[in-house]
Amino acid sequence: MKKIGRLLTAMITPFDKNGKIDYIQSRKLANSLINSGSDGLVIGGTTGEAPSMSDEEKIQLFKVIVEEIGDRGSVIAGTTDNNHTKSIELSKEAEKVGVDALLLTVPAYNKPQQTGLFFHFQAIAQSTTLPCILYNVPGRTSLNMTTETTLKLAQIDNIIGIKEASSDIEQITNIIKNSPENFRVWSGNDDETFGIMTLGGFGIVSVASNIIGNQIKQMMNYILEGDFIKGSNEHKRLLPIFKALFWETNPVPIKYAVNKSGFNVGSTRLPMYEPSPEFKEKFDPIFKKYKIDLNN
Repeated sequence: MKKIGRLLTAMITPFDKNGKIDYIQSRKLANSLINSGSDGLVIGGTTGEAPSMSDEEKIQLFKVIVEEIGDRGSVIAGTTDNNHTKSIELSKEAEKVGVDALLLTVPAYNKPQQTGLFFHFQAIAQSTTLPCILYNVPGRTSLNMTTETTLKLAQIDNIIGIKEASSDIEQITNIIKNSPENFRVWSGNDDETFGIMTLGGFGIVSVASNIIGNQIKQMMNYILEGDFIKGSNEHKRLLPIFKALFWETNPVPIKYAVNKSGFNVGSTRLPMYEPSPEFKEKFDPIFKKYKIDLNN
């Protein structure tokens, strides 16, 4: 099994002027992210605008990114939604094109019981030989996967970890404390990476690393080396951009930031829309304070 890595970037999806996926720019972006600190890329997630993409587009994008980065990083495919059967089918197709792992997101809108969540994820994991990472993001799904459900799923051999974006520090602490030794917890929010990693979390699935991957990697390295003062200082330095990237709904701000850095990724697809003038007026002065790690 390929090493999944600690710094995983939730890669945005470049679109051309007609709103179609720009596979050439996608290749370039994937390369630049791997060259600027990312250990792996999450493709087809919220930041990648997966809800507005067809399954055919997702599979083609998975294939393109796998071909492009090869052994230089891992490719984690977002393959689930609130349709159980379709989630299994897409997971199997993603495995066929060579992705390294799957991201399994708590379903939105359905609001299943915890028992339903367990059997949903168990069945998806059992349909593939790939490692699976759970994703708990109640701010998007209106449903929190509890500590108990996560720990039960952690007993399944190929469920290797969770992207935890609940912001519930008690829940996250209990998952880290009580899960199997090889079960990993990635922060799901950039502004919580420092706290979660100092508690024993494994890493971050990051939005901000689309533009400042090397700097996030440095903060993580300080933590791993036990230099919590330097790590804390880096966290405090990066906190304003972490926060600013969520002043409007993700991925609107990060796509604006990547375009502003000189790397053309096009606009978002409806129903997402370009950021407001008020956002730009507030965001631009903060953006200018940071070195951008992404290279064209």
